[in-house]
Amino acid sequence: MRHLLSAQDLDRDAAIRVLDTAGQMAATQAREIKKLPTLRGRTVVNLFFEDSTRTRISFETAAKRLSADVINFSAKGSSVSKGESLKDTAQTLQAMGADAVVIRHQASGAPHRLAHSGWTNGAVVNAGDGTHQHPTQALLDAYTIRRHLVGDSGRADVSGRDLQGLRVAIVGDVLHSRVARSNVQLLHTLGADVTLVAPPTLVPVGVEAWPARVSYDLDAVLADEQPDAVMMLRVQRERMSNAGGGFFPSPVEYSRGYGLDGRRLRNLAEHAIVMHPGPMNRGLEISAEAADSPRAVIVEQVANGVAVRMAVLYMLLAGEQTTNVKVDAA
Repeated sequence: MRHLLSAQDLDRDAAIRVLDTAGQMAATQAREIKKLPTLRGRTVVNLFFEDSTRTRISFETAAKRLSADVINFSAKGSSVSKGESLKDTAQTLQAMGADAVVIRHQASGAPHRLAHSGWTNGAVVNAGDGTHQHPTQALLDAYTIRRHLVGDSGRADVSGRDLQGLRVAIVGDVLHSRVARSNVQLLHTLGADVTLVAPPTLVPVGVEAWPARVSYDLDAVLADEQPDAVMMLRVQRERMSNAGGGFFPSPVEYSRGYGLDGRRLRNLAEHAIVMHPGPMNRGLEISAEAADSPRAVIVEQVANGVAVRMAVLYMLLAGEQTTNVKVDAA
């Protein structure tokens, strides 16, 4: 694996290899000393052109737990605000010896451009580009689903296992969601059955080519398909004009039709889990009752994100010639 730019970069075997490596990484994080010496001497740059809290901190934590040196770059207050191009920024980072660049950018395709332009020799990891892809989010979601729903609900070893036969409903603002796009691709690769649920105005053009069913009726999907996991998407109001920008009549109307509230929560199968990539709009796409319920794994997704991103950085920078993670503490 040279770069990780899209969930499409991963076939079934590669995806399972990342998930299995993440499981090994997670095991090391239960110890008193969490740091590993694996990437000592390597430099990871977090290059964020969009605001982020969870993803940036998650990647920073992952790199530091592997003993890498970390440089955090934010477009605000940098030369980018003075007009510096992505090319100039990348070449500056290359001159500083960046071994990997984790990039989040508002333009779809920016990570691909960076990886194949020759501006940097390091590995490139897509941490979210426009409305295109967010592959590590899809990986941590798949890791969380596998941990809870495969292998006797996590009580048995799930190494080498995929998500064959599981049903996942992805609900909400699919149109603006890079999380939805990455999850549909990766979950399909791993054998899961995916249904997208959204109002017609928040379903992208060309969705019929995606490996997923589309429904406009959340209650029908919950009743008829009995999904094993329900993934609620954030309503991305910053990508809309005003509150809903004409995509839905009002927040109340949206919540009534597509929000996960207490009533819908109680209609889920007993074993089903509730997911959300965060940050949440409580009271809009998800109620406080659903977000704080025992079946919600939203906080766990954040913790799993560190292990998954440790695995990705390890596989990109330490090479895949090693089959087991070195777990000696630094």
